[in-house]
Amino acid sequence: MKEDSNNKALSLKTLTKSNVWDIQENDIFRMLEGAEKDTEVIENLRRYTDIIKAAFLLEDLKDDSNIVRGKYEKMGYKIATVALDENTKLTWAVKKRPIMRVSDLTYENIQHISAAKLVEVLERNFGGGWDSLPQSIQDIIESGFDVSTTTLPQNRLHKPGGMYEKKVADGFDVLEVPKGTWVEAIFVKVKPQKEKLRMQFQSHSDNEEEDDLPIDDYKNHDDDDEIVEPTDFSDEDLNEDNYRTTFVIESDPDEEAGSLEDYVDEE
Repeated sequence: MKEDSNNKALSLKTLTKSNVWDIQENDIFRMLEGAEKDTEVIENLRRYTDIIKAAFLLEDLKDDSNIVRGKYEKMGYKIATVALDENTKLTWAVKKRPIMRVSDLTYENIQHISAAKLVEVLERNFGGGWDSLPQSIQDIIESGFDVSTTTLPQNRLHKPGGMYEKKVADGFDVLEVPKGTWVEAIFVKVKPQKEKLRMQFQSHSDNEEEDDLPIDDYKNHDDDDEIVEPTDFSDEDLNEDNYRTTFVIESDPDEEAGSLEDYVDEE
């Protein structure tokens, strides 16, 4: 109910390319109706239209016959006619832009999706794992989410008391990307609002010079530590030199001497 109340408080004049993702199609028509006979809105309608188009597909229907309306309604558009004044009558077909691919993610809409939705988008696009994403997309995602990854043998990923179990208990959603007999687990969790706002501000200012974008902490590996992962793994391939994770290694007292070390998150 609080979100609905905030939506009703918004108007065309207070709409931005960020908060426009909080509203739905009917809110746009309500805002247009609320701007009836508002000279400022009518004179600057193009600017408000551009803001709306950041989050919505919008068609100005010059032909609003039943045939045309039916065509757009079948595609999921909401249609309404609003008269701003005696000389300005609009028939708009609007539809929220779907976020289906990683290329649909922006610094504005990343602030308005859930971790489950992000996992859904990543799963639809993934093949090579987190490092296969362009750096620009990684930066967008990390402006709104805490992200961490680890790559483990499939039969060890869900070990009781391991990192996977602890991350899920801490509220992270997880995407598993198979890599032969190994699996890359990508953990995502929405950042606290204050941190998200800070990251969003930094990201916008850094966009002026993309070369100056900060490098992720978990990417600061020494050259000697980088591993070219085979396309298929076996347990025999596993050793201390190729056991890859983005977390700090801690010895597991429960493991037998000389066995694998567990990777746990030290936060």
